[in-house]
Amino acid sequence: MSNQNSMFKKVPNTFIIISILILVSSVLTWVIPGGEYVFGDNSSPVFYKVESSPQNWQIFTAFQKGFAKQASIIVFVLIVGGVFWIINSTKAIDYAIFSLLKKMKYFERKRLASNKLISQLILLIIMLVFSVFGAVFGMSEETIAFVGIIIPLVISLGYDSITGVSVVFVAAGLGFAGAVLNPFTIGIAQGIAEIPLFSGITYRMFCWLIINVVGFSYILWYSNKVFKNPQLSPVYETDNYWRKKAGNLEKLNYHTPKQAWFYFILTFIITLIFAIANPSSDIKIGNSLFSIPALPVLSGLFLILGIYTLRKSVHYFVINILLCLVLYLIIGTMGYNWYINEISALFLAGGILTGLVMNMKGDEIVKSLVDGAKDIFSAAIIIGLAGGIIVILEDGKVIHTMLFYASEYMGNFGKVGTIGSMYGIQTVLNILIPSGSAKAAITMPIMAPFSDLVNLSRQATVMAFQFGDGFTNMITPTSAVLMAVLGVSKIPYIKWVKWVSLLIGILIVLGFILLLPTVLMELNGF
Repeated sequence: MSNQNSMFKKVPNTFIIISILILVSSVLTWVIPGGEYVFGDNSSPVFYKVESSPQNWQIFTAFQKGFAKQASIIVFVLIVGGVFWIINSTKAIDYAIFSLLKKMKYFERKRLASNKLISQLILLIIMLVFSVFGAVFGMSEETIAFVGIIIPLVISLGYDSITGVSVVFVAAGLGFAGAVLNPFTIGIAQGIAEIPLFSGITYRMFCWLIINVVGFSYILWYSNKVFKNPQLSPVYETDNYWRKKAGNLEKLNYHTPKQAWFYFILTFIITLIFAIANPSSDIKIGNSLFSIPALPVLSGLFLILGIYTLRKSVHYFVINILLCLVLYLIIGTMGYNWYINEISALFLAGGILTGLVMNMKGDEIVKSLVDGAKDIFSAAIIIGLAGGIIVILEDGKVIHTMLFYASEYMGNFGKVGTIGSMYGIQTVLNILIPSGSAKAAITMPIMAPFSDLVNLSRQATVMAFQFGDGFTNMITPTSAVLMAVLGVSKIPYIKWVKWVSLLIGILIVLGFILLLPTVLMELNGF
């Protein structure tokens, strides 16, 4: 563990890296000649040389300007962080996992399935849950807490701590890379690229499925080897710590406060009013338009699942809230052109409702929101600081010059070579800047207009960022989440690298293959 910590401490803080990039950007405004693209209504943009405006003391105002430039995204990140803090504090996901385990054990006792089949099925379901959370909510830091819960569980089933980390952290990472609705990567990148929020969802869902099939297969293949012969595990000896804890799982308190029913009924009435006001929704998927009674169906679903879950425990009702948030998010973005303001409001309402049904007082809800915002505040500052890089380059009138020379150089690569180069750049950058939101704030203002110049879809550029940001998070030592997960699980970094390297290599190649259709085929939303 000391080797891991020393390795991690040698890596500069993300704030330092971005500050250095601001300084470098300032130097570039003194070196690179000024230039500007003029965009006509019906013609290709034309590049003109203009007088540059070298930046010096302006580096001290870059942060404030960058913060103002990305204000809506920063507020969005803070709200979502606060809401997830409330949801995580309820331990609702813990209850769902243990409930699943209890039901699976029932099938084993009834001899309806073998012990091996049941255990593999449990692993598969857990992976699917965390992958969905990674794809939809960008679950990352939250996996740290779940590792300590899941490892004793999987060891009690006959596996090892690497399997435990894989079904939580790696599965969430696979979903994070697939990023179907991930607000911290796709949401921010598409917002900066000025394309419809969560557009191109059809192909991204296909990519998410393929990535999961490959990643899950790798994990199940490894776990099956350990199940047959536990001593094949590279962490067999260090797992003695977890074997002592296996079977000592936390006892959960199932209950439903009376006021939870009141807030459930009140929320249902509100959803019903919206459903009556909007009996039909025009859902746009790619170039297709479907008219469906989405809001009435969602209102009915909330009612049925609400009654069912509240009769079991309020914690299951929180899962119901989470599910409905996802569904309303999908309908809102695809049918009503919701953007960051509306999505922020949706999550804030869901967080407040979660606190109320859990019998939290107003002060407690506010404190949880603030604590969650504090927890993710560093990411918000990074977004603002990263925006300062673009401010310096724009004010220095060199960003268009950089785009011009880049397009001249990479334009000879062809579409496949260009998208591959973008993918490679994002992958390398992820080692230096593991924060997806920060990387989106830095790279997308440059790469999005650049893709226009080389006749690439901005959506394809976003996907190159998405894959480049996602896969190496599971191996890079600059990832604070990875190092924390390994610290909690007692897995040495070197042993983890030896295990995960093959999977990362496969995923990187797979990512490039999945990018090819975005430039070679006609896809919905591209």
